[in-house]
Amino acid sequence: MAVQEARQGGADPAAHEGGCTCGDCPHGAREGHRRAVAAFLVKRDEYATGQGLPAAVAHSASASRQWVSEELAQAAEAVAERGRAESAAWLARVWRRTAVAVWAGVVVLLLVQALTAIGAGWTSARAAGLLSAVLVAGALTAASWFHRARGGALAPVIGEDNRLSTSRAVAGSWVLFLAFAVLVLVGRLAAASGHRERDALIDGLELARGAGVVTVLAVVCGIAVLVRRVVGLRVQGQRLQKVRAHRPRAADLLTDDSGRGSFADIQYVVINGVALAFAAVRLARRPDQLPDLPWGLAVVVLVSAGTYLAGKYAEGGRPVILSVVRAREAGDLDAPIRTGDDIEIRGTGFVPAGAQGADRLARMVVRVGAVNVHVPLVPVVGGFDNPTDDLLTVPVPAEVEPGRVDVQVVTAAGVETNRYTVDITE
Repeated sequence: MAVQEARQGGADPAAHEGGCTCGDCPHGAREGHRRAVAAFLVKRDEYATGQGLPAAVAHSASASRQWVSEELAQAAEAVAERGRAESAAWLARVWRRTAVAVWAGVVVLLLVQALTAIGAGWTSARAAGLLSAVLVAGALTAASWFHRARGGALAPVIGEDNRLSTSRAVAGSWVLFLAFAVLVLVGRLAAASGHRERDALIDGLELARGAGVVTVLAVVCGIAVLVRRVVGLRVQGQRLQKVRAHRPRAADLLTDDSGRGSFADIQYVVINGVALAFAAVRLARRPDQLPDLPWGLAVVVLVSAGTYLAGKYAEGGRPVILSVVRAREAGDLDAPIRTGDDIEIRGTGFVPAGAQGADRLARMVVRVGAVNVHVPLVPVVGGFDNPTDDLLTVPVPAEVEPGRVDVQVVTAAGVETNRYTVDITE
C-alpha cells in the first residue's frame, strides 16, 4: 500500500530508502548501494583525520586503531551487502536490455538491406539474411528469458568470478556469426529452384571453402575451454588469486581483475573483432558460401590466441613474505620483537587484484604462531595505509608465547603465504 501511495505521489519518498525493489524506482538497490558507498567514504575520511573517535579510546593509539578498524570493517560489510543486492538486481534487469540490443541489430540489418536494395532490387540472399537474423535473435531472446535471473544472453559469458570472460565472449561471437552464416545458406538453399544453384550452395559448405574460418572457430572455442581449466587449476594450486567481483562490467573484456587494461585481452578482442568484420563483409559479398577467411588473417588470429593463452599462464602468482621486522616509530629505541609490539611484514602479493575494497581488506589474517590476528584497517584520506600489497602492520598479541614462532599471511582470496620464522622475546 505504501508503495502504491509513493508511486501516486502521496507517500514520503524516504519510505523507499535503499532497499526498495519496485520497478525502476530511483531508490532501489542501485541507489542504496550508491548511498552506502558515499556514507562509507565520508566515515573513512573522518576517521583518517581523527574525527568521530570516542573519548574512551582517543587516548590510546592502539585502542583507537582497533576501534576504527572494527567500525570500518562493519561499515564495509554493509556496503558489500548493498553491492550484492545491486548485482542481483542488475542481473535480473539486464536481460531485457540484451534482448532490446539484439532486436535493434535486426532492425539495423533490415534498414541496411532496404537501402542497398534500392536500384538492385530485393534478392533471395537479402531475404535469407533477414530471416536468419530473426531466427538468431529469437533464439537469443528465448535463452535470455530462461536465464533472466543470471544476466540473460550474457549468462554464458559470465565467469565463475562474476566477471565477463574475454575468451567466452570471443568464442560466443564466432559461434553466433557462423550459425547466422549457415542459416543464410540454408535459407538460400530452401528458396533455390534450379539444380545448379542448389549444387553451388551445397558446394559452398565444403571444407575447402571455409577452412580458415573453421580453424579459427575451433581454436577460439578450444581457448575458451582451456583458459577455464588453466585458471581453475592455478587457483586450486594457490598459484593464482581470484576474488569474486560485485557484478559484471563491459570493461572486464579489456582489463584484468583490478580494472587495469590488459594487453593480452585487448589484442585478443581487437584482432578477433577485425577478423569478424572481414568475415561479415565476405558473407555479404558472397552469400552462397561460408566466409573464406584468408589464411594470412587466420594465422594472425591464431597468434593472437596464443598470446592470450600465454598471458593467462603468466598472470598472478603466490603471495610471499620476504621479511618481518619490528615496527619502529620516531624516537623509539632499537629492540627485539616483544608481545604487544607492532611488526611489519614485508613481501608481495598480499592484496589480490580486485580485493582493494575495504570489505575484502578486512578479511586478511596474519597467523602469529597459533594466534590469528586480523589485519587492522588504517585509513588515510582517499584510501588505506594498511594493509597494502607489499606491507602489513599487525600487533603481536599477548597470547603468543615467547620463542621462535612462524608468521604467515592469509589473503582475502584465501591463499596462504610461506611461513617466516621470527623470535619473540619477553
